[in-house]
Amino acid sequence: MLVGNRIKQARKDKNLSQEELGNMIGVTKVSVCGYEKGTRTPAIDTFLDLVNILEIDPLYALGLEKEVVSDNDENYKVRMSSDDIKIIKEIRKNRELYNELCNNPKRTIDIINLKLFKK
Repeated sequence: MLVGNRIKQARKDKNLSQEELGNMIGVTKVSVCGYEKGTRTPAIDTFLDLVNILEIDPLYALGLEKEVVSDNDENYKVRMSSDDIKIIKEIRKNRELYNELCNNPKRTIDIINLKLFKK
């Protein structure tokens, strides 16, 4: 949803309706709505039109605006969103949760998911 939220916010910042943006990039209002909700993925040419019209960096739109260096190897870098970095910082503050996530990430996420959303 990160990509969709960023597209939606940039559209609103430009005071454009979904229909207006759709007309500008050659898609329907329904398609723009799908991009914003994360239920549709724009083709690469449509994505490039989106970022150009909305005047946003493609890496930002994809949630990859921050370059992060690995703890172990300064030559290894990845791109992450600011939101992902905030989440990791908060998890690291809770040492027990952090350790559990490191030891068994899938099981821990399943438990959190079950408790939060009672699935």
